[in-house]
Amino acid sequence: MAQDSDAQITLVDENGHEELYEILFTFHSDTFDKSYVLLYPAADEDNDDIEVQAFSYDADADGDVTSSDLHEIESDEEWQMVEGVLNTFMSDDRLSGN
Repeated sequence: MAQDSDAQITLVDENGHEELYEILFTFHSDTFDKSYVLLYPAADEDNDDIEVQAFSYDADADGDVTSSDLHEIESDEEWQMVEGVLNTFMSDDRLSGN
């Protein structure tokens, strides 16, 4: 994950294609003792229906994250927690900026 600005990152897929993503938000779960980042494709920024992707991540001592620090969420319990946080974010106008 290369950081292009404070709110954008570039991900490289398994075929070597780069795509720019906007960071929706990050948060930490005490339950799972992990940090999470929620992203959506920058190309979809003006669409009403965007596909949000979520990853857990490990930052280095400086707080920087690379693509090797992103981890797929594999457990149903983690997905349910992440979806709950996202739903709360999207329904709270003070948080989502709507």
